[in-house]
Amino acid sequence: METLEYNTQRVQLKLREYGRNVQNLVAHLKTIDDKEERNKKAATLVELMKLINPDLGKDNESDQKVWDDLHIISNFELDIEGPFPKPDASVLDRKPERLQYYSNEIKYRHYGRGVEILIDQAVAMDDPKEKEGAVVAIGRLMKSFFQTWNKESIEDEQILKNIKRLSNDQLDINIETVKELGLFDSDRKHSNRRSNNNNKGRRNNQGGKGRRNNNQGGRGNNRRRN
Repeated sequence: METLEYNTQRVQLKLREYGRNVQNLVAHLKTIDDKEERNKKAATLVELMKLINPDLGKDNESDQKVWDDLHIISNFELDIEGPFPKPDASVLDRKPERLQYYSNEIKYRHYGRGVEILIDQAVAMDDPKEKEGAVVAIGRLMKSFFQTWNKESIEDEQILKNIKRLSNDQLDINIETVKELGLFDSDRKHSNRRSNNNNKGRRNNQGGKGRRNNNQGGRGNNRRRN
């Protein structure tokens, strides 16, 4: 009976995503003496490796990665002429660059870091009208964030107080105007309030016109009677 071969007794896989069969084919490539034939079979093996990992894509960068993987599997011992230069063995020891994280803490976690960045950008604005529009947009965003994470509502005064604190008192707006027009509410509520105000104005104007017509009609009747 033939003895069974366990994975623990086999050569360790260099890149598990390609499997042992690809590693065996790479080992076979190293035994081919004819360099031209070795180059052709290496190109065929690279296409097979692409089929095994279809998520790699079809761009030039993905092609280079597969050719680099071929050299890695061969312990950089494969003598071939590919479309890309042979990578240096030091790439395996290269560590990724450390990510830059913000060291300071977020003052209001329910608003998030994005709101603080928007406030910094609003402070840097020169045009007063643009700055005021930015305060309205930020206040509306902050109010929606607060209502997402909290069941209770928040007053406009508190929103403005938070904006002033985050901006070091460099951003401000008339709170009475904010409350009257609902500037910190959602766009839908804001537009409804304006439309209602416009409709009221139109009704009043129409009512005035009607009264004028009635008065004019009355005057006409009086003239006829006279």
